[in-house]
Amino acid sequence: MKKLIGIVIMLCAAALCNAQQPLQDTVRNMEEIVLSANKWEQKLNEVPNKIIKVSKLQILRNNPQTAADLLAQTGGVFIQKSQLGGGSPMIRGFATNRVMLVIDGVRMNNAIYRSGNLQNVISIDALSTQTAEVIFGPGSLIYGSDAIGGVMDFHTLEAKFSNNNKALFEGSALVRYSTANKENTLHADINIGLKKWAFLSSFSFSKFDDLKMGKHNGYNTYLRPEYIERINNKDSIVKNTNPRVQRFSGYEQMNFLQKIRYQPTSNLGVQYSFTYAGTGTTPRYDRLVQYRNNALRFAEWNYGPMLWRMHNLQIIHTKKNKLYNEARITIAYQDYKESRIDRTRASANRNTQTEKVDAVSVNADMNKTIGKAELFYGAEYVHNYVGSFGKTSNIATDATVPIATRYPNGSTWSTAGIYGSYKINLQQKITVTAGLRYSINKLSAEFDTTFIKFPYQKANLNEGALTGNAGIVFRPLQGWQITGNISTGYRMPNVDDIGKLFESVPGNITVPNPNLEAEYAWNFEAGVSKTSGKFRFDVNVFHSILDNAIVRRPTTFNGQDSIVFAGVKSRVEALQNVAKATVTGLQLMAAYEITKTLSTQTAANWITGKETDDVKNEQVALRHAPPFYGNTNLKYRFKKIYAEVYATYNSQIKNKDLAPSEQAKTDIYAKDKNGNPFSPGWYTLNFKSSYQLTKKLLITLGWENITNQMYRPYSSGIVAAGGNLIISVRANL
Repeated sequence: MKKLIGIVIMLCAAALCNAQQPLQDTVRNMEEIVLSANKWEQKLNEVPNKIIKVSKLQILRNNPQTAADLLAQTGGVFIQKSQLGGGSPMIRGFATNRVMLVIDGVRMNNAIYRSGNLQNVISIDALSTQTAEVIFGPGSLIYGSDAIGGVMDFHTLEAKFSNNNKALFEGSALVRYSTANKENTLHADINIGLKKWAFLSSFSFSKFDDLKMGKHNGYNTYLRPEYIERINNKDSIVKNTNPRVQRFSGYEQMNFLQKIRYQPTSNLGVQYSFTYAGTGTTPRYDRLVQYRNNALRFAEWNYGPMLWRMHNLQIIHTKKNKLYNEARITIAYQDYKESRIDRTRASANRNTQTEKVDAVSVNADMNKTIGKAELFYGAEYVHNYVGSFGKTSNIATDATVPIATRYPNGSTWSTAGIYGSYKINLQQKITVTAGLRYSINKLSAEFDTTFIKFPYQKANLNEGALTGNAGIVFRPLQGWQITGNISTGYRMPNVDDIGKLFESVPGNITVPNPNLEAEYAWNFEAGVSKTSGKFRFDVNVFHSILDNAIVRRPTTFNGQDSIVFAGVKSRVEALQNVAKATVTGLQLMAAYEITKTLSTQTAANWITGKETDDVKNEQVALRHAPPFYGNTNLKYRFKKIYAEVYATYNSQIKNKDLAPSEQAKTDIYAKDKNGNPFSPGWYTLNFKSSYQLTKKLLITLGWENITNQMYRPYSSGIVAAGGNLIISVRANL
């Protein structure tokens, strides 16, 4: 930790002694426009929530490999990775199905988003992202169920019209290579714009090899000394010639986006978009390094191709009338598929579980100006159908037999809600907002007793939820802003919560629980920000309370506390409404423009959380509360040159401060002097630069983890990249 503090001090001192871009490009401007808070454009200095915005320019310069990396680079979102092909965002102590993913106005969260770590954010193509916004704190007023910790709102590339009688042709192509995982990425996009029609196409393909970890200040438990390989029809344990190479972690991914936009009149716009994302078979690395009886447990553990397709039709009417100034109708259909494929060492049986979700959603969002006030209101309907299938195949004989499914096949989950939010500028210095939402949520599932003799046959849920918020923004003096906000959020149990059957950790089996109820959150927040000509500072403090929290706890199944599942005697657990969770934290950002060409910025996050223990009636560490983390940078920009030196850092979490569920993960954590798992602190030094060779040619070069540190981010199943050189060339039409 002393080294970490020293690095931060050194960078800040360098910033104050030396000669990026001007301040307005580095930190948010008070007049900046955001979309995520109410789905319509608003001035940031009238919004009581903390919001981080990522611009297209930042994406180009930072060169994130995935959308998960894009979020991590904001300095305000913590990313956990179970494997290279993953990335599970943690926002203010909440994660997975307690945070919301939104793309082009459509919620991605579906009925099988789980409480375990989620990789779905990588389905979003960072290279076809125009802007992204992260709204911190409950967003259930606008977005409904799941938006407890925050909302990640992505906006893809815009289809542009021509502003004259000539057709508009715009586009770009990019190639990128990274050394740590031998990344090869190709991207191309093109826009054809006419007076009333516009067409945009975007394509990206990435292939990643096995990830190589760093060399210094790590732990031997991070290494990959051996792996399993199929030799002469036999599972053989093979010595890894380079234990820093994480065999097997590589994967590939393809993304495609097509937009067709039509503007028949100045007041009416229609847009259809099709989005495709697909990964190849992706090894789950944290399972491949599990040991049982002092030997590697799994010969195979892969996520099958994760496929996501979305059709999105939007109609926007902007002519003022008695009902609204602007109205948007969004109709979407999403087709989602994922699978899990595993085979234990020395077994010929390969288990495959496949899930499919069909999701239909309809949103109507309006705004209306009423004097000095604005009214935002709308309605939403979402329906999910879940298909779940299971089979075992003998790799020697090709014989296939059905097995128990992960979820009840044919389950449905739906929600319908209406909301209204009112914003008024009471005077030039004060803005007040308040709103309410009411939702009705339904779930239906039938359990198949062919393989498991469930003591129940059906699960039905029909529950309403009322949420709201109230906030104030006070601008006492030029450049000063004080905010306060009280908000509530909720999460209705989904099919994953109520109907899942799976092995959570070795020796533990999670069984369904048809009796779950919704969980509710309260969030209290205050913030202060100051902007002068060269200086920007803001700090937000918050406290969240989650009541009726859904957590995994021991239970009995048909009167027994253990059952045999997949040939292993396992303790029975189920998700239950038995906990209360609290999260308290502070987020800080400071930026200073040293000269017109040089600036520095620091983002820091301190979050602590507690939840009810599953054995003792006491509060223990919250699983998704990350350690202290942040970044500090020094940026330089002059004419065609952009350069940035930055440090990222995390503090340690001692064994006694780990959540009990994390203490049990002995395969992924380092060992302290007593042999107990803990999460060490770490830091990296990094460099990014770009050079505008011509008006149409941009070259970027990066060197991540310059000192080649060996580290594993908190709760992650894979060790982070070591020294990583990144080079890309982008050509514009």
